[in-house]
Amino acid sequence: MKTYMAKPLTVERKWYVIDAAGVPLGRLASRVASVLRGKNKPTFTPNVDTGDFVIVINTDKVVLTGKKAEEKFYRYHTGYIGGLKEISYKKMLAEKSDLAVYEAVRGMLPKNSLGRATLKKLRVYKGAEHNHAAQKPEVLTVE
Repeated sequence: MKTYMAKPLTVERKWYVIDAAGVPLGRLASRVASVLRGKNKPTFTPNVDTGDFVIVINTDKVVLTGKKAEEKFYRYHTGYIGGLKEISYKKMLAEKSDLAVYEAVRGMLPKNSLGRATLKKLRVYKGAEHNHAAQKPEVLTVE
């Protein structure tokens, strides 16, 4: 039996839109990462970017379960000495909910050049409006 290997130039890409209102952040991120990588397709090849474009809307209405909003922190370093910063997810979801979703998806993608190329197909918006109507995105649900 032969193994199918996708070629980068022959991949057909679709556009999907996901509404994040009332969806837990982790479930949303894992679904988005799976579609970005192309794991929902029968032509999935691990070393080729076979994924689709994903638009995430209403990120200001995404939720965290349990006490994660108060106890979980987003940490980053500025590059200067003693420059470790941290923001609670409660504050981050209130002010920069699009960044919270973006970083959650980024953490679930491969940490190499393929993951960085895959992440360029993600579009994240706080509100319900997006400017990708010309691509005719299909609605995708998160279970």
